[in-house]
Amino acid sequence: MIKELEEVKKDFLNEINSVATLKDIEQLKIKYLGRKGIISDFMKTIPTVPAEQRATYGLQINTLKNEFTSLIGDVTRRLSRGAIPRTEKELFDITLPGKQPPLGKKHPITQTIDDVKEAFARLGFDVAYGPEVELEYYNFDALNIPSDHPSRTDFDTFYIKNDILLRSQTSTVQIRIMEKQKPPIRIIAPGRVYRPDTVDARHSFMFHQVEGLLVDEGVSFTDLKEVLNQFIKTYFGKDVQMRFRPSFFPFTEPSAEVDISCSICSGKGCSVCSYSGWVEILGAGMVDPHVFKAVHYDAEKYTGFAFGMGIERITMLKYGIDDIRLFYENDIRFLSQF
Repeated sequence: MIKELEEVKKDFLNEINSVATLKDIEQLKIKYLGRKGIISDFMKTIPTVPAEQRATYGLQINTLKNEFTSLIGDVTRRLSRGAIPRTEKELFDITLPGKQPPLGKKHPITQTIDDVKEAFARLGFDVAYGPEVELEYYNFDALNIPSDHPSRTDFDTFYIKNDILLRSQTSTVQIRIMEKQKPPIRIIAPGRVYRPDTVDARHSFMFHQVEGLLVDEGVSFTDLKEVLNQFIKTYFGKDVQMRFRPSFFPFTEPSAEVDISCSICSGKGCSVCSYSGWVEILGAGMVDPHVFKAVHYDAEKYTGFAFGMGIERITMLKYGIDDIRLFYENDIRFLSQF
């Protein structure tokens, strides 16, 4: 019986490949699938098969019936559109438009990094990269961070062994660039950084930063303010306001925290900005002379400024995202919105 089913399938494929009209396919359908057709005749033989083989035999007949039905349906539709299949390889209509596969999109973090690079490129900044596994010297010592600073403990930094660690800031790239290049320097350094923070809506053990550095003769704090103002207007919109608050960083002096008017409530006050109307987005300041000393720059001749911001933070502010974990869960429902 199984051999007969295989012969019937072979005959069917030969015949369906030779049909040329809708009338031909209709006759083929009656011959094989009609009430008195070949498949119906096979159905009538099921009771004659030994009981232990009936289930398998019946399943094979149904499978063959479904295959014939599907192929006849396909050819009927194609003949209706004027396409006549000539061989088994041509059982599709080459005149039909192709199926459009779903298009991927950039991850919002990647998109923000690209936007930041484009904004600073307009201001003449180059892009620089550095290693994520870093020496303690570049992550702390050369940045004028003292040996007893809290950030150097195991609670705030991922140490691999001795003086090797996962960088906790992309400021390390600034040191590496200044070691290799004399002023003028104008760079941004985007990339991943790592800190042993407990994961919650605002924190992650891995996130992205972009650091900026400009060094030349006669660079002032006014230049820093204007560069950041241009970036903020470009990224967040012309209506966003900026303010500086005095702060402290070991590698800049004077230093400041930079806030923008809350893009969620337009500065009126909401839960995102703690009802203050302002949101902190970055730290900045004039490069400390001790940093220049580490890279053998003449601090009497050159001045410069540096700044750093979290990519996730500015992305959340721009798009109104309230949980950093959404960036890393790979939920297509979230990612497809961008």
